[in-house]
Amino acid sequence: MSGSSSDKPEVPEQRSRDAGNWSKPVSRLNVSDVSSEALNRNVEGRRVVGPIQGFGKMWQKTYRTPLRGASVSPQEVIRTWKQNFGSFWPEGNHFYGPITGLEPGDVAVLNLKMPGKLNLSTGVLVLYADEESFTLMTPEGHMLAGWITFSAFEADATTTVQTQVLMRGQNPLTEVALGLGGHRKEDRFWQDTLTNVARHFGTEADVITETVCVDRKRQWKMAGNIWKDAGIRSGLYMMGGPFRWMAKPFRRRPDA
Repeated sequence: MSGSSSDKPEVPEQRSRDAGNWSKPVSRLNVSDVSSEALNRNVEGRRVVGPIQGFGKMWQKTYRTPLRGASVSPQEVIRTWKQNFGSFWPEGNHFYGPITGLEPGDVAVLNLKMPGKLNLSTGVLVLYADEESFTLMTPEGHMLAGWITFSAFEADATTTVQTQVLMRGQNPLTEVALGLGGHRKEDRFWQDTLTNVARHFGTEADVITETVCVDRKRQWKMAGNIWKDAGIRSGLYMMGGPFRWMAKPFRRRPDA
């Protein structure tokens, strides 16, 4: 006797064991619960972009330091790093993310100190996060198009912390800026960040920096990325400050 379709055993849905560590697909970024102190611009409604969508040469930069003498596991380092991410940044730069730590799909606002007293506003998406690493992805308009992965692992019985960046300059302007000192500034930023992480765990950092040019070609089809450049838009917003101040008395109150 032939069995009916109802006799067939149910096959459980196959799901990757780390599926919950990835952000759900998003078409455009949505910022919520951001601090009132943040300059929240150039993030809401933007798409995220990786190195493939960037303009300039593709670089892989790796910064790492062993936490010599610190009795701490990689899992503890990452847990602490995610919960206090912005506090490890160099002075003058601000990361406005969830106060409970970083989870897949979270969107954070960045206010970065730039030359000329420019406060550059941009953001990041938490693309991936687990117990030993987490990855941030940049949006349209950010200086870089890429992924930034933070991790901790054991090597020679010592926990090592690492930041690895795979990126391109997002448009022709940021590509020029990288060549005129931007690469050195970025290197210093992550070196200082790892130094602050190491000091938090009671040890001095000895940061090793490795830089590899993965692709020397520039993608001229992506030159139009400049129209959403966060630096240009942040500068225009800053210059408009006096006009917004003068117009303030003429704005209607919500209860008027």
